[in-house]
Amino acid sequence: MTQNVKLAVVQMHVTDRLEDNVSRAEAHVRDAARQGAQVVLLPELFENLYFCQVEREDYFALAHPVEGHPFIGRFQNLARELGVVLPLSYFERAGQAHYNSLVCIDADGTLLGNYRKTHIPDGPGYEEKYYFNPGDTGFKVWPTRFGRVGVGVCWDQWYPETARSLMLLGADFLLYPTAIGSEPAEVESPNSHQMWQRAMQGHAVSNSTYVGACNRIGTEQVGDVTQTYYGHSFIADYTGDIVAEFGETEEGALLHDLNLAEARKFRAGMGFFRDRRPELYGPLLTTDGVTRRG
Repeated sequence: MTQNVKLAVVQMHVTDRLEDNVSRAEAHVRDAARQGAQVVLLPELFENLYFCQVEREDYFALAHPVEGHPFIGRFQNLARELGVVLPLSYFERAGQAHYNSLVCIDADGTLLGNYRKTHIPDGPGYEEKYYFNPGDTGFKVWPTRFGRVGVGVCWDQWYPETARSLMLLGADFLLYPTAIGSEPAEVESPNSHQMWQRAMQGHAVSNSTYVGACNRIGTEQVGDVTQTYYGHSFIADYTGDIVAEFGETEEGALLHDLNLAEARKFRAGMGFFRDRRPELYGPLLTTDGVTRRG
């Protein structure tokens, strides 16, 4: 059982050039590994601008199948070379379907599996339902060389059901690659990185687990829409305290040592999982709060 892990979350800017983005991401992974990182998380859909700002048929051409993918194999080789675990976000095409997906690459380069984003947002500046089918894989936890890694993707991070499911599946810590920033002028909801962080800090508290989230930075224009991504990538400990954080413009790898043995001890003592009453949670299996029995 893994006792300690050095985690890195990467915060970076993104352009509209695949090779530029992939090379930059690789450089950040190498830098993190030089600092001792064993698990390195890159932002959501780092391969290009966040094209979901607008609805355009042309952007479906950015999707590729896992087999023969233009950069997954490159990161498998990188993971093998550096001995690091890489949860890797990408735009997946599978037959006639398209997914916002993530593969987990183990430290020997092995592809452990594929996760398709469960919760798909739909709103001004975040038009993901136009591009992505709802994920059909269920939540995934992967046994890696450096612990059992549970990963949700961006909009998943707002849902306590995601975090709890990943922990029940045996995750040692939770990771969330993200692309989030300013809202278009007509949107009434606040532009607040604090809400974003607090939601995940709550997952850390209620599951007594470490949480790491990474975001992109910079201003991107897609079509006639411009958004500025607010960074603030962070790592929270198993009490919910933020123990490492970037600002709005910093680029690089943010590292922290995770004491998984201490987290397990603390989690058991808190009793959150001991005192659960799943037989009473029927409303969670409905959309309207009414428990229906067949």
